[in-house]
Amino acid sequence: MSFDVPDDLRYLESHEWVRVAGDTAKVGITAFAQDELGDVVFVELPEEGAELTAGEDFGVVESIKAVSDVYAPVSGTVTAVNDRLRDEPELLNEDPFGDGWMLEVKVADESETDDLLSPDAYRDQIE
Repeated sequence: MSFDVPDDLRYLESHEWVRVAGDTAKVGITAFAQDELGDVVFVELPEEGAELTAGEDFGVVESIKAVSDVYAPVSGTVTAVNDRLRDEPELLNEDPFGDGWMLEVKVADESETDDLLSPDAYRDQIE
């Protein structure tokens, strides 16, 4: 099975994605991750203002199959949370790279993205 892996993103081995624009990063889980989880029924996210550390968990995604921690691809301060996911967790299944985004973060150190997987490296991991 082939999964969408957008070329404008960087990835964690644990299947989170990040799209950096300036000092702001949008974060979510990949199409592969949501497929592995199955139907998402609950999402727990931090509040705006929370401090994230790259590589540490920041939330939980619960599906009919499993409960999975979600990890921060970059360090920084949460500036926005996708509140729609509280009432519509299925957005993670329907549009993981669009309406299913999870957080926006003011990035503390943009060089952290250098350690993340490129789209090609992520494709190699999931194939």
